[in-house]
This record gives sequence, C-alpha cells and structure tokens, in this order.
Amino acid sequence: MPKRAKISRNLFIIVGLAAVSATIALTLMPKPTEVDLGQVHRGDLAVTIDEEGRTLVSETYIVSTPVAGRLLRVEMHAGDEVTKGKTIVAKMRPTNPAVLDSRTREQALAAVDVARAAVRVAEANLNAAMASEELAEAAYSRTRSLSERGVESEAALERAEGNLRASRANRETAEAAIAMREAELANAQASINGRDDLGLNGPDDLAQADDIPLFSPINGRILQVLQESATTLPAGAPIMEIGDVSADLEVIAELISSDAVQVDEGDPVVLRDWGGPNDLQGKVKRVHPFGATKYSALGVEEQRVQVEIELLTPAEERLALGHGYRLEVGIIVWQANDVLLVPASALFKENGQWSVFVANEGVARLTAIEVGQSDGVLTQVESGLSAGDDVVLYPSAAIEDGSKIAPRTVE
Repeated sequence: MPKRAKISRNLFIIVGLAAVSATIALTLMPKPTEVDLGQVHRGDLAVTIDEEGRTLVSETYIVSTPVAGRLLRVEMHAGDEVTKGKTIVAKMRPTNPAVLDSRTREQALAAVDVARAAVRVAEANLNAAMASEELAEAAYSRTRSLSERGVESEAALERAEGNLRASRANRETAEAAIAMREAELANAQASINGRDDLGLNGPDDLAQADDIPLFSPINGRILQVLQESATTLPAGAPIMEIGDVSADLEVIAELISSDAVQVDEGDPVVLRDWGGPNDLQGKVKRVHPFGATKYSALGVEEQRVQVEIELLTPAEERLALGHGYRLEVGIIVWQANDVLLVPASALFKENGQWSVFVANEGVARLTAIEVGQSDGVLTQVESGLSAGDDVVLYPSAAIEDGSKIAPRTVE
C-alpha cells in the first residue's frame, strides 16, 4: 500500500513537471506576426495625371461702348439669356457738346455774324449775275435776229453768244458761292451749341434724347456685368462679358511640365468633384507649347503648362456647371484591361529588385517580381506572381523571409 502511494506521488510530480515545461516552452516560442494581407487579382488599370482644373468658356465676347458717351444703367444681370441681334443688353447716349465760356461764346457769335454777312454778299453777287445773264440773253436774241436778216455779221453773233455763256457761268458761280457761305454759317452756328441750346438741362429732356441700343453679339448668357451703374465712358470701354456656356464650355488645367510631356492630344479625361452625381468625360484638346513660372502654396517655384480639355458629356447632364467653376481633372495617359494586379502597398525593393512577401501556409516568402504601370494604388505585375496569391501589405522591418505570420484580426 505504501509502495503504490509512493508511485502515485512520483507520477503526479512527473506530470506536473511536464506541464510546467510545456508552458515554459509555449511561452518562449516566437508568436506569428500579425499582418494585413492583400490578394493578387486580374482587373483593369488606368494611370492618370491628377490636377485641379477650372471651367472656361472658350469664346467670350466683350460688349463695349461704340462711341464716347453716357451709359445708362444696365438692367441685365449675370446669368440672363440673350439672343444674337435681338436682345438689347445696354443703352447709351452720345456725349453732349462742351459748354462754351463767355469769351469763346462771344467769339463764336461774331463768327456767325461774319458768316451771315458773307451769305448776304453772295446773294447780292447772285442777283448781279442774274441781271447780267438777262441782258446777255436779250443782246444775243437781238443780234441773232439781225444776223438772220443780214444786218449783223457772224462775228457779232459769236460775240453775243460768248457773252451769254459767260453770264450763265457767273450766275452758276454765284449760286455755288451761296451754298458755300451757307455751309460756313451752319458750321459757325454749330460751334455755339451747348447744353442750353440742345435743351438737355433736365432729366425730362434727357429722356427725349436718342438712345444708342447695344445688342447681344451671340446667343448665350451674360457671364458678368463689368459696368452696371450709369456713367460716362470713352469709346471702347467694356460693359459686360457674354458667352455660350452650353456649347463653348471647356476645362483648363495647369500641369507641372514633367507631367505635361506625358500628355498627348486626344487622351481621355475623367472630371470629378464638380458637384454633380456622376463624373464627366472629356478629352485633351490642346497642350500649350510654353510653360509659365508659378509658385505653389508653399512658395515652391514650378513650371506649369496649360492643357485645354474638351467636354464630351452632353450639356443636358451638366446644366449647373458654369464659367470659372473648380473640379478635379484626371488625364488617362495609360490604360489596359484584364491585367494582373498587386496592391502597391505590398511592394518594396530588395537589392534593387521589386519584391513582395507572399503568405504561404503561415510563412512569409520573399518573392522578386517584375512590375509595369502603377496608379499608386494598384500595380501591374509582369512576372513573379499568380492570381489568388496573398501578399503582405505594408511589410515592417520585423518580417523576413521565412517569418511566421498570421492575418490580423479586427475585433
């Protein structure tokens, strides 16, 4: 009996020691590193150059004053629709003649008196020319009658006819002189016309003046009114800007020059974050051949190149989009369908070679791969991986080839 008890006690000690040893061994064994895994798969890939852009009406028209004058208050507002040649967008009146001072006015009045006297002199000369013409006609008639009867010679008849022609010429000259003197009189009278002479002192008289209507040059909408209040403007002063938002709207993006060289005319464009429910479609219309120096928000000097983008989405699907609106531009410079893709966050370089850790039965296996294009999220795999492979995302320095790993669990 004592011997059996001793055996049981020894067995209990042995089992206890084995349990403690197993616990210590399990505690000292390295635990698998928890990692995030991503899967290699086949899909479509598009590489884009992303930049902020703004809308712009490609063909804008500036309505300006045709002559110097007073612009009446503009009743049209930004956004109003206009029709070419029918919609009156503004009205103006010519500038009033300058009001003369007393000295200049007296001189002008004296010039008018001189012009009137010259008209009277011209009229007197006309009366004298007409009298001479009547005498010449009578002498010519008498001489011709006597010549037909043989009393007067042919020479006398020719002299009478010459005198008649000269008298008629003098009468025509006198008539022309009267017309010239009357024009001089009108010119002298015009120089003394001032505000009082035109009857433009009060607002009631102003309302009677002839307005010059300014019509819209195109069908479209008013983009902005540059001069709304009534004022006096010189010829050529801008009043408003008009454009066809629905037909002539395009997008302008300013790319860094190193990105602009990758863009070709005709490249497809996706326009996002413009405020509508769906993305808009477009294509590159023109890449400007010169760059301009711009400064970023951090004060960094950059060379920027303007790229013009034509909108392909119908106007009915972007009615709310106007002139000068902001949006995000994505120019597609490369795209392919059904290619092998790996998350870009799984990539790192090992000895100058792109590599990933492939999860294989709880062990991380270092695998070198060949990559192609990348959009920053997914990268094209040319060799080294197969669809369905699990790769470690954001691998840390603690992971090496052969390290134990386990998928991270989210509680």
